[in-house]
Amino acid sequence: MGAEPFRAVAEVRPLSPWWLLVAGLAAMYLPVYWAASQTLWQSEEMGHGPIILGLVLWLFWRARERIAAESTPPFHALGWPLFAFGVVLYAFGRTFSVASIEFISQIFVLAGGLALLGGRGGLKAAWFPLLYLLFLVPLPASVIDAITGSLKNWVSVLVVDLLYALGYPIARTGVMISIGPYQLLVADACSGLNSMFSLTAIGALFIYFKHRAQTLHNVLMVSAILPIAFVANIVRVTILSLITYHFGDEAGAGFLHSAAGFVLMAVAVGLLFALDAVLMTWREKAASAT
Repeated sequence: MGAEPFRAVAEVRPLSPWWLLVAGLAAMYLPVYWAASQTLWQSEEMGHGPIILGLVLWLFWRARERIAAESTPPFHALGWPLFAFGVVLYAFGRTFSVASIEFISQIFVLAGGLALLGGRGGLKAAWFPLLYLLFLVPLPASVIDAITGSLKNWVSVLVVDLLYALGYPIARTGVMISIGPYQLLVADACSGLNSMFSLTAIGALFIYFKHRAQTLHNVLMVSAILPIAFVANIVRVTILSLITYHFGDEAGAGFLHSAAGFVLMAVAVGLLFALDAVLMTWREKAASAT
């Protein structure tokens, strides 16, 4: 009597292609993030990097079910060119240590992967997290210098004109403000570029999650972000000038200097929310009038 040889059959579940994409992205970009945490993200200009990265990861995690549900057949004609272009950018950025190219390459690599695995539907479902990755891309130093130089000059002019109109003994030489016996230098951190960047990131999240139906409402909100950040920074430098004049140089350069930064963001976010409320009220009145 022949006996059938014993065969152990193990059920092997194939690894999801989505997890392969995640593993590949981790292998490519974790070293980039680690290097940024030791250098780039230590600066005032890009100190928001870890927060933006956390938000991007949360946005993708939040959108994962929608991406899976809306996925369509692979879109090879778009996916492979995007993926290949992103890999070339990544290789160039890593080889020549160009952080801005390293960071922007992940948008193309990830978009290509989404197109290859989720098709047009997957790309559409992930459009906002993909674009939000732009806030991780550091601006070149030459661009930052050009922008901050102009912003510092305008902030100095407007603060001096405002306080002089209020009767304070104030003048300026370039970006150096003299108020009473004290002098304040409007440094790069006081230019408003950082607050503009941060408020734009906050405003983009706010507009996305509010889902305002009216296009004009969204356009006005987006258009107002940079002017609001600029005005809030003028408020910050004005407060620091007044603190220095009334309480001395140590107060202006100490704890109250940091507190003024929180005031800046509070003012900016408050103005953004107030604008949204005003626009909603205007819409409701216009709808009721018709």
